[in-house]
Amino acid sequence: MTKKIKFLSIFACVMAFFMLFPTSAFATQKQGYEKIPIYLDGKKMEDSDALLIDSITYVPLRKLAENSKNCKITYNHATRTATVKFEDLTITVTTGKKYISVNGRYFYGVGEVKNVNGSLYVPIRPLARALELDVKWNAGSRSVNLTKATWTLVDAESYYNPDELYWLSRIIEAEAGGEILEGKIAVGNVVLNRVKDKRYPNTIYGVIFDFKHGIQFTPAYTGTIYNKPSQESIIAAKIALEGYEIVPGVMFFFNPRIATSNWISKNRPFAARIGLHDFYY
Repeated sequence: MTKKIKFLSIFACVMAFFMLFPTSAFATQKQGYEKIPIYLDGKKMEDSDALLIDSITYVPLRKLAENSKNCKITYNHATRTATVKFEDLTITVTTGKKYISVNGRYFYGVGEVKNVNGSLYVPIRPLARALELDVKWNAGSRSVNLTKATWTLVDAESYYNPDELYWLSRIIEAEAGGEILEGKIAVGNVVLNRVKDKRYPNTIYGVIFDFKHGIQFTPAYTGTIYNKPSQESIIAAKIALEGYEIVPGVMFFFNPRIATSNWISKNRPFAARIGLHDFYY
């Protein structure tokens, strides 16, 4: 085969490849995400798409906010934080965090906020909730449909019970102050799941200081429950009070490396290990 014929053969193969896989699709695949059309109140957002990354749907913060309501957006490069101000609410979003703040409330998003090609992308459900939008997935067209919700978002002072937040943030700090955010939230989940269970007291304070069947939470006995919680422990408490569960249904946890009893591991079904704690149903 001559060099000219060989070159033409290779060129034809390359052209065939790009005919089968358009440049934009190839670039999208290479970058690790799939573009998903967004429909807002039935109208397609022509200027932007959602991105499917690691099975999580992300939406562009600026584009969705600007298309929803009149707003002003500022960005702090030092903290990598965007602040979106509307007439009635303020949303704070930080790259790398798994939550967003909305008028003092905290919404968990499973995936981290990402910077994609210079734009912040947020997991769809917490941002839609912040913007008072309902989310529906259209499997047929592989698109996201956002519609104005029939409910109204209330601020943190109206939503969180101060007494519940006080005690939940303190037990989280005392039990999991050195753990990752998910470990902190999971401890909060255990407390709240007990509050809902008829076998335990029906308040957070009552669950923490429940000594009916022995000491349930060591910090309530040693006094470390009264230590001031970190900001992240407060955030974890708020996320738990919002109803987010890291491992749904957990009722017990302990650190097997320092525990003086293995009753939990012998008598309860294992759920998950998060950081230094093992969680059980």
